[in-house]
Amino acid sequence: MVYDAGAARLLTGDAALAEREIVGLDAIATVHPADHKWLAEQVQVAVLAGGLMLAEFRVIAEGGAVRWLLSRGRVFRDEAARPVRVCGILIDITEMREGGERYVLSGPATLEGPLDRTTELAIALKRTLSDDTPAEVRAAADVLLFALGRAIARATSEH
Repeated sequence: MVYDAGAARLLTGDAALAEREIVGLDAIATVHPADHKWLAEQVQVAVLAGGLMLAEFRVIAEGGAVRWLLSRGRVFRDEAARPVRVCGILIDITEMREGGERYVLSGPATLEGPLDRTTELAIALKRTLSDDTPAEVRAAADVLLFALGRAIARATSEH
């Protein structure tokens, strides 16, 4: 796995691991122990099936607090249909979570709906932002990605 600083902090507990390849359990060191097996199974299913993965899971934050994350990613395949990379976003949804079930979605890698196309563009936008980008612009990108993730989760739970 290769994470940006925010994802590295959330999933490994160490933002200094950003932009480095992280392997094994170190890549998900902060995932709540009760969610490890469940999350690993969902990721495996998504990698095998290809396409979109959307999941909510818990992490243990610095100081021991439990936080909820919404993860949205897409599995990309090579010409031989082998999975070669996953690109996605993580959003801390702790304040927004009101109990209820976790969302999980896997499916073919098509970008047919406007939410899918908008999300791919928003991910590309987020990836272009640097530490020099004004904080309010980075925050606006995060809010956009959060809103898109929740809209996709609602849309898939209705089907």
